[in-house]
Amino acid sequence: MIIAQSFSKVLGLYGERTGALHVVTSSKEVAANVGSQIRLAIRCNWSSPPMHGARIAAICLNEPEMRESWLRELKVVTGRITAMRELLRSKLEEIKTPGTWNHVTDQIGMFSFTGLTVAQSKIMVEKHHVYMTPNGRISVAGLTTKNVDYVASCFKDAVENY
Repeated sequence: MIIAQSFSKVLGLYGERTGALHVVTSSKEVAANVGSQIRLAIRCNWSSPPMHGARIAAICLNEPEMRESWLRELKVVTGRITAMRELLRSKLEEIKTPGTWNHVTDQIGMFSFTGLTVAQSKIMVEKHHVYMTPNGRISVAGLTTKNVDYVASCFKDAVENY
């Protein structure tokens, strides 16, 4: 089993290439072989990986007081994003935006695939200045209680008219 883990977002270590790769094998021999192959792959990317982010992550995760503080803050951030997802879906349904919007609350994380087409996404950006990728991926973290009504109304316009 192989698990790749990134600390970029959850620890705010963007650009630090901080994470972990966990490998569970059936024997020490297989583990040695896998480790050898991983080191070869890593060597192709960099000679000496950056240490700054890893040191920050180690401090945050290994010092009990800092870990508890980080976990409290992480709960606040994820709770806010969840609340914005719920509010966006609620507003879209309240103003009767065509389609189903459960996918907004079914997804998790800072970003959401909205289901908008390329043409609709383009209208969101060019006409309404609600920025997203052409495939309809939007930053949920950018939603606030002050802009969610506007964003929902823009979704409705894009879906109904484009």
